[in-house]
Amino acid sequence: MKQPAASAPAPLSPGLRRFLYGTAATTGAAILVVEILGAKMLSPYVGTSHFVWTAQIAVTLISLAAGYWFGGWLVDRSQNLRRLYTCILLAGLYLCFTVPFTSKVAFWCLQFPLAVGSLLASLFLFFVPLTLLATVGPFVIRVLTSVVAGVGGTVGRLSAISTLGSVLGTVLIGYVLIPFLPNSTTMFITAGVLMAVAALYLLIWREEGDSLGIPLVLVGVGVLAGWSGVRADARPPAEYMEEVARRNSNFGLMQVLESVGGLRRYYLNDYLTQNTYDPDTKQSVSLFTYGLHGLAGVYTEQIKDVLCIGMGVGIVPMEFAHEGAKVDVVEINGAVVGVAKDHFDLEPEKLNITIGDGRQFVNAATKQYDAVILDAFLGDSSPSHLMTQEAFTAMRRVLRPNGVLVINSFGDFDEGKDYFTASLHKTLKSVFGDVRIHASGNGNVFFVATPAKELKQRRTMNIEAMYPTVRQQARDALAGIKETDPKSGIVLTDDFNPVDFHDAKNREQFRRQLAFSMKPK
Repeated sequence: MKQPAASAPAPLSPGLRRFLYGTAATTGAAILVVEILGAKMLSPYVGTSHFVWTAQIAVTLISLAAGYWFGGWLVDRSQNLRRLYTCILLAGLYLCFTVPFTSKVAFWCLQFPLAVGSLLASLFLFFVPLTLLATVGPFVIRVLTSVVAGVGGTVGRLSAISTLGSVLGTVLIGYVLIPFLPNSTTMFITAGVLMAVAALYLLIWREEGDSLGIPLVLVGVGVLAGWSGVRADARPPAEYMEEVARRNSNFGLMQVLESVGGLRRYYLNDYLTQNTYDPDTKQSVSLFTYGLHGLAGVYTEQIKDVLCIGMGVGIVPMEFAHEGAKVDVVEINGAVVGVAKDHFDLEPEKLNITIGDGRQFVNAATKQYDAVILDAFLGDSSPSHLMTQEAFTAMRRVLRPNGVLVINSFGDFDEGKDYFTASLHKTLKSVFGDVRIHASGNGNVFFVATPAKELKQRRTMNIEAMYPTVRQQARDALAGIKETDPKSGIVLTDDFNPVDFHDAKNREQFRRQLAFSMKPK
């Protein structure tokens, strides 16, 4: 039995046609915002490895495919635009609920391997809203197409406008929203804009008899859910902690927390503790700061010029500066300079700070140094492009003949878990004359490399000048010289550096422990 033909809709007014094109641009922008922001919201729980971005991109593409199909199916049955704007309203409502529920979904997904867990988290949180937003393209094309002869121009204009909206969304999320607003607030604003677009259509172009009651209730529920998520996101992770500073950046959420009473101050990036500080003694309480500074001193006769790749809150560079060295610092996240100055006693005027990528800086450098300190982290791991044979060759070039490269990393020496440690060791040995590994067993692993034929301990480490609680750890690290199994690793190059894949279990375990440590009790 044949289906009755759908009745032809009334001609669209110029105002409504413009509104439809605006809708295409807005939803195009929202899709890119959600794609990028979704990965940022999940990064504190699952990290920032290629698994996470692969999952987010895959879910976005699956959603677009499903949405295009569903939009075409929906408009073939009725060209009533109320259906389309209901989809947009529901997408905004769903995104409002992602604000308070991201942590809950992410914690549940941590029971799975990283690749599976990140994919499931992205599916649960973003598949539905992205699919609903993708219905806009085929729906609006069909509504705007009055005759077949004009379909090419309609599709072209709509595709161009939607793509320009996506470009705008990408620029906004990368250069405006992420650097200056918390991720939860940005997602709430995105959801609010989508609900506002839907509500505006339903208010201006609703037909006689159409009720606004249910749409207004849905908007109200979404606002309450999103706002509660924003409020919860602003709370400190524990009752005994006070948040004294918070700022988003292109490289994650930066927080400064202080224990009640001010005995300890913590710098966190995406919930990962980067340093612990005693504001009274103006000393770090973290071993790695003493390891980086101390080992550089142990293996050199004197340090007049030093390059620090990765500043953190500036404690290591300031130690060298206080000793009279000329210190060049290259830091990719310019936002951290103000945080370090305000809360960790950084004196930028005593350092030569360059905001940029460490690899690019070293490639262009003409100066030579007595020590290069590599302490760059992206989430819970070092950026892979700084850990290759080519990168270390460039670092060796800027070192004086008896200079040293000191690297702070996380690593494991157990069989089956030592891929990263063994590969890093093997890669350094392919470039430098001598390489030594120090580890105290607390997680931090320090690599020391020199262009010279042999590393020699030329000075003693000033253990007594360190914070009391890390002195024994520093002694253990100095004495704890480790070796790796060459068969467990490879020489890492720019062309082939599969550390993210082979070290996934170690990073997954570390990230899981970190995430559960910040989970509200």
